Order: sequence, then structure tokens, then C-alpha cells
Amino acid sequence: MIHAEHFDWQQHGNVGLVTLNRPERKNPLTFESYAELRDTFRGLTANDGINAIVISGQGGNFCSGGDVHEIIGPLTKMDMGGLLAFTRMTGDLIKAIRNCPQPVIAAIDGVCVGAGAAVAMAADMRFGTAQSKTAFLFTRVGLAGCDMGACAMLPRLIGQGRASELLFTGRSMSGDEAFNWGFFNQLCEPEEVNSKAVAMAHRLADGPNFAHGITKNQLNTEWDMPLDTAIEAEAQAQAICMQTEDFKRAYRAFVAREKPEFEGN
Repeated sequence: MIHAEHFDWQQHGNVGLVTLNRPERKNPLTFESYAELRDTFRGLTANDGINAIVISGQGGNFCSGGDVHEIIGPLTKMDMGGLLAFTRMTGDLIKAIRNCPQPVIAAIDGVCVGAGAAVAMAADMRFGTAQSKTAFLFTRVGLAGCDMGACAMLPRLIGQGRASELLFTGRSMSGDEAFNWGFFNQLCEPEEVNSKAVAMAHRLADGPNFAHGITKNQLNTEWDMPLDTAIEAEAQAQAICMQTEDFKRAYRAFVAREKPEFEGN
């Protein structure tokens, strides 16, 4: 059972819902919420009862990044050791999202900036709205655009040139741009973005979950593999999946002209 103090946690069947819940400030992150989110996603690796995750924010916004008063202010007074401990912790949240075997879907409306944009980037899929504004605004506060894996991951999502523009200028990417550039998987009406993300999460959660974990692992590990190595890695991964009961269930269902009921083993 997951208990959260610094964000809302709900479980609907085999789908977990993470909701950032400081709407009066557009859902900023604090030292405590960073750490709790990191630990929650790390714990999902050993949680067989949750097969997909949706991240969203309350009040019509996703996340306004690090809280100006509770994070940015204290950072200006830290020494190098403290600063590095903080930046490594924020990176550990991104690694935890990427390394958990469950598919993670971000439902994005309104403001999605700074660390919030990085969390959205780390998700496996993003459902957004035309009204959303996504910005990697680190350079606007005197920092480099290379934060929380942005220089590695964002070019893979939207291309090197587009990522370079956003990371150098810190400008907002509109919802239409985000969809047309491939950052958003779907563009939804604001009143539907959460429900559509949850519907996709349930669809995935009812699928072959062991195989989904293998897929996510390969998406992560094949980034820097030569093609021959990647093909061999996928051959081994697929052979492992072919030993599962889900693979046999799918075959039996196909023969019987029925829909397979996967159990994740």
C-alpha cells in the first residue's frame, strides 16, 4: 500500500494515479515532494498490484517546477556539496520514472514548466491540451538547459533543432506545437485529458504486463546500442517473453477467437 504526504495517491484497480496537489501555486515541487515521488517510483519496481501510472496536477495546471520560495531561495545559500546532492536527487526522480517497469502517462494541462516539464518528458506517453504551455525555462533563471536529462531525452522526442531552441531560449511550447512535434501523443480537451490518460493506463494495465516491462527496459537500454547489438538484445528479450503464460494465453485465445485475458506472468 502506497501512502503519500506530499502529493495525492489513488489506486483504481491496477492503475495508480499520482496527482500534484498544490493548485494555489500551480503545483510546484518541494524538497520533500521530489524525494517522495522518487521513492514512490522506485518502489513500483517491486509492486505487482500496479500495472500503469498516470501523473497529473490539480487546478488546471500540471506543474510549475521547483517552488521559488521553498527550493530556489534555499539553493542560493547552499555550498557545492549541497547543490550537487539536490541536482542528483532531481535526476534520481527521472531515473526512477524511467526505470520502473510500469508504463507512465502524463496528463498535461496549463502550466508544465521547469522540473514539471522534465517529469512530463520522462513519462512514456503524454496526453496534453491546446491550452498547455510547456517550457524548459532553466536558462531564464540563469541555469543551463541541461537539467534532469533534458539534453539526452528531449532531442529524442522532438528532434535536435527543436530541442535546442527550447533549451536555449526557455520559451513555452504551445499545445499544438507539442502535438505536432511529437511531444504529446494525443491532444485533448481540458475536461477530457485526465480521463483519456486514465483510459489508456487501464488499457495498458490490462495487457501483458511482464512484456510491457521488457518493452520499457529495451526502450531505455537501446538508446546507445549499435543496431546489431540492439537486434540481439531484442531477440533475447522476446525469447524470454515467449516463455510466459501470457504468450500461451494469447495463442489459446486466438485459436478460440476470443480476447486474451493477460495476467502478467
